[in-house]
Amino acid sequence: MEIIVANESHYKYAQIISDTITDSAKVRGTGIAMRTPEYIIKRLQNGNAIIALDGDKFAGFCYIEVWGNKDFVANSGLIVHPDYRNQGLAKKIKKAVFDLSRKKFPDAKIFGITTGLAVMKMNYELGYKPVTFSELTDDPEFWKGCQTCKNFDILTRTDRKMCLCTGMLHDPKAKNQQPEKVNKKAFQRLKSIKESLFLKKKNK
Repeated sequence: MEIIVANESHYKYAQIISDTITDSAKVRGTGIAMRTPEYIIKRLQNGNAIIALDGDKFAGFCYIEVWGNKDFVANSGLIVHPDYRNQGLAKKIKKAVFDLSRKKFPDAKIFGITTGLAVMKMNYELGYKPVTFSELTDDPEFWKGCQTCKNFDILTRTDRKMCLCTGMLHDPKAKNQQPEKVNKKAFQRLKSIKESLFLKKKNK
């Protein structure tokens, strides 16, 4: 398995990356914004993405987005092809894109939003902390990326203060960046409360 910084030679994988993200969003139902092949290509051409390949077969992907005059970067679109799941590949890709972010944007705060416990666990191990959305970038272009998520109306109803996703942030200037143990029960309870609160209102 090869996990490398993506470049223009990987344009041919844009369609399958887009399709894999779309299919995963349908299965999960929450928390994944769809991405077109054209959108993926833009991330491939600027050296801000990590791709995993098994020979010439697509295995996984994640990309960096830069916000707020490089004050913030987001590690987004983490996806693993179904044929390569449950093998620890997502964790390796996540670590690679995190390291690339720290190398290219050493002073930037690295953040993400997710509904997945597995991603939260990976973020914790990298030193991320859960935060409110107000501590993330206020760049409207970032939040526009949530428009293709089925729960975007929740984000708009709460004036972009809350959604089913949880915000997580790594601040390179923070004193304590030691990894913490994930409290799975607490996170699952929080997720259940959010779903009960927001989805109930949505269905009324």
